[in-house]
Amino acid sequence: MNKKTFPTTPLGRIKLFFTFFDSRWEDLTKENWLTIVYRDFSAGLIVAMTAIPMAMGFAMAMGMRPEHGIVAGALACTIGRTFGGSKYQVYGPTAAFIPVIASLMTKYGPSNGGVFETAHGFLILVSIIAGIILIIMGIFGFGRFAKLVPNSIIVGFTVGIALVIALTNLEDILGIESFSDLLGGQEESLSGGFIHNISTAFNNLHLINGWSILLGVMTFALTKILLRISIFIPGPVIAMSSATVLSATVLQDKNIILVKDLYGSIPNNFFKFTMPILPALNSSVIIDIVYYVAAIVFVSGVESILCSSMADKLANNDRTPFNPDKEFFGQGLVQIITPLLQGFPCTGALARTATSIKAGAQTPLAGYFKAILKLSMAYYLAKYLELIPMACIGGILVWVSTNMIKPSEIKEIKHLGKFEFSMMIYTAVMVPVTDFLTGVLSALIIYFIVKKAFKRRIQAQS
Repeated sequence: MNKKTFPTTPLGRIKLFFTFFDSRWEDLTKENWLTIVYRDFSAGLIVAMTAIPMAMGFAMAMGMRPEHGIVAGALACTIGRTFGGSKYQVYGPTAAFIPVIASLMTKYGPSNGGVFETAHGFLILVSIIAGIILIIMGIFGFGRFAKLVPNSIIVGFTVGIALVIALTNLEDILGIESFSDLLGGQEESLSGGFIHNISTAFNNLHLINGWSILLGVMTFALTKILLRISIFIPGPVIAMSSATVLSATVLQDKNIILVKDLYGSIPNNFFKFTMPILPALNSSVIIDIVYYVAAIVFVSGVESILCSSMADKLANNDRTPFNPDKEFFGQGLVQIITPLLQGFPCTGALARTATSIKAGAQTPLAGYFKAILKLSMAYYLAKYLELIPMACIGGILVWVSTNMIKPSEIKEIKHLGKFEFSMMIYTAVMVPVTDFLTGVLSALIIYFIVKKAFKRRIQAQS
């Protein structure tokens, strides 16, 4: 089966979507199955160890609890590997969803006078609607349209999200429990006011915990150094374990804020069915439903297609490429099922997918192994995970943000011309200054209007 033989009708696509043993398994044969299973298992183990601290960090940055990230990563990977369109893609919490989910949880949660359960229920509702839209888009062949998003805007969007993550994790690294309040709250940190925030921070320097900064910097540096030495070294786990041991021994009297200080104990009964909640309807809620549904659909569609395409290139896949329509269908099921079982919206994870491929993954088995191993380790380590210093979580997220900015991609955009480069800069600035969807959509509108006008000008001259 090759790209030309993918179904072109809705009924044909539906049949393929529910075919488990499709082209994604073509590299697994009777002759090599033992080698493939071993390689997929080792890749799943490496990714699972890396994914636990990252999933916890993403969840907390979104305003969720640590265990929600563990659940979301394992469940999304299982569903995505079963129904998605890529051989290699690893699914889970991603940085691109942080500003989207964080703003919803802030607006409808305790930070704005609401309750966590209502905010989470509303998140589930908009995620289910987004999932249904993604499924419909997959059935009717909309997957190809995700490829039309210009690379300059994708890179700018990634840089913008990286800046948001770095700027909104100062609280954890600096060791100030109420640092978000000192900086004007998360809403402001996601929508501008940086000069005011910086001046306020300097006025409260006496509240900063130097030992927390040390642990945050140590986590960041150790993770970066170990992963640079070898992809097979679980850098985040070693870095966070070292910092946790230090905070529990020689630094135990230094007032370092731990995960349990903010979130209490981490339960190991991970899966819990949670119903969607619709707040009292008014114009503001309706606008929010449209906004968050559109944001989830956009992030899911673009990032999953981008990740799948990257995975085929990285793995030198010279056989059947990923199916964008089936990927949309799988993403839809991820957004429907994962939040209902105490998770939140997830998509293809670029860094974890790359790690999985470099570690030897060849079939969807690697994703199943990752999910099982991640849940197993988290189950037995739950009582220790709550002892992790929040500074370590901040260090991990800053490491993630630095990895998102790739100089080679920026140089590639620069070589495309001044217009492409300016669109990248515009998107990178607008995402943190306004909000995620406003920044990206305005960039897309400007891009295609200018391109269309430029095309007409060339046609008129010729």
